[in-house]
Amino acid sequence: MNQKLKEKILESLSAVLPITGIVLLLSILLVPIDLGTMVMFIVGAIMLVIGMGFFQLGAEMSMTPLGEGIGVQISKTRHIPLIFLIGFSMGAIITISEPDLQVLAEQVPSIPNLTLILTVAVGVGIFLAVAIIRILFQINLSTILIVLYTVLIGVSFLVSRDFLAVAFDSGGVTTGPMTVPFIMAMGVGLASVRGDKNASSDSFGLVALSSVGPILAVLILGMFFSPSEAAYAAAGVAAVSTTRDVVREFLFSMPPYVREVLISLVPVAAVFIFFQLFTHRYPRRQVKRVSVGFAYTYIGLVLFLCGVNVGFAPVGSLMGNEIASEPWKWLLVPIGMLIGYYIVKAEPAIQVLNRQVESVTNGSVSAKSMNLCMSLGVSASVGLSMMRVLTGLPIQWIIIPGYLIALVLSRFVPRMFVGIAFDSGGVASGPMTTTFLLPLSIGACDAIDGNLMTDAFGVVALVALTPLIAIQLMGILYQYKMRLTDRQMVQETEVLDVMDDIIEFEEDDEDGGQS
Repeated sequence: MNQKLKEKILESLSAVLPITGIVLLLSILLVPIDLGTMVMFIVGAIMLVIGMGFFQLGAEMSMTPLGEGIGVQISKTRHIPLIFLIGFSMGAIITISEPDLQVLAEQVPSIPNLTLILTVAVGVGIFLAVAIIRILFQINLSTILIVLYTVLIGVSFLVSRDFLAVAFDSGGVTTGPMTVPFIMAMGVGLASVRGDKNASSDSFGLVALSSVGPILAVLILGMFFSPSEAAYAAAGVAAVSTTRDVVREFLFSMPPYVREVLISLVPVAAVFIFFQLFTHRYPRRQVKRVSVGFAYTYIGLVLFLCGVNVGFAPVGSLMGNEIASEPWKWLLVPIGMLIGYYIVKAEPAIQVLNRQVESVTNGSVSAKSMNLCMSLGVSASVGLSMMRVLTGLPIQWIIIPGYLIALVLSRFVPRMFVGIAFDSGGVASGPMTTTFLLPLSIGACDAIDGNLMTDAFGVVALVALTPLIAIQLMGILYQYKMRLTDRQMVQETEVLDVMDDIIEFEEDDEDGGQS
């Protein structure tokens, strides 16, 4: 086996083991699960581990160099209409290719799938173009975010309450395993040509602004559509009794993902071919490496999505339903927080972001500290989501104050952390959130006869919100430590200067005495 692939699979194993252990423990102590369902879950977990290993290596080999190369080429022109056209086209193509968006579109049947997908794609395309222009012209990210989220909050009061959760969820699902590696690398490519002191910090923020676009676009769409009659078909637990049944279930479930991921990757591969023909940027060896990377990405996403949807989602829905049906249903909140803490480590896009942050900051912000902050943030958000399911608390009461806090913090933290924080919100809400936490929430909501559209939906939006605050608080702590370090260095310098003066005085005194 390829040594690099082996390392990625082992990383994936360490990320997925905790959530698998939690589910197994809950099945023993609180929610008994029959052996057939548990075998399905374990096989799904194995596919998830292998798939995530392939995907991470594939994204590193293909999506990252492609995004960075396009970013470098864009930065060489100042023709704004051309920049906007390229940014819009890339944003729309990548978004239409995003598997998570297909999942959300299926869950809102009152709006035609194509209508919702194209609306979101247009939103991402416009705002990715805006994000590129921001980097090239060094416009302050915090200022733009404050303006945009003020507009978002204002528009949210004009839209039906039944539509709000879906609209904010759309911002999370668009920044998934396909888009994040590409967009993050594009930011690095754009900033690398500048070479000024703010270039590294400005390489972040593309994902943040690309997440705003779909929310605003879907909120506007909500003025014309009402999803109050939308129904969500919860994933059923497959009835299996033998190992042959388990294998058959996964094999028969795989073709849709084979087709879906192929449709997702073809436009991106076409962009790579088109880009290489016109720029000849990559040598033949690099072209071969990128092609192999696309193959790894394809295999990884097929295994990942099949394993998660067939093995994980049904168990999530079952557990949510069973726990909420018991007198001790409030345990759903701490259980959700525990699952949220560990599930974020299994998100493929999170690992891409964390490695890039560690690389850009030269290790000042480690992947380990990023993981901890993201885990704490997502844990809090899942706890809030479970509380919403049980109480029917309107999502505006959490979303609006949350974004206001995040925007206020953005004026006090280093520029780099603003981009990292708002990017982290987008990447935290990936496939694991939509295929385990959302079914968990829906299963619980169904058990207590709650309103799915207002109470169950919104978990993706909250998962995308809390890391914004957690990472910026880490930025404030980082800034405080840096100031202490600088102060200590100044004091040490002053002490050394004094000691040098004393030594010089003593030497002069000795010279005077000898003379």
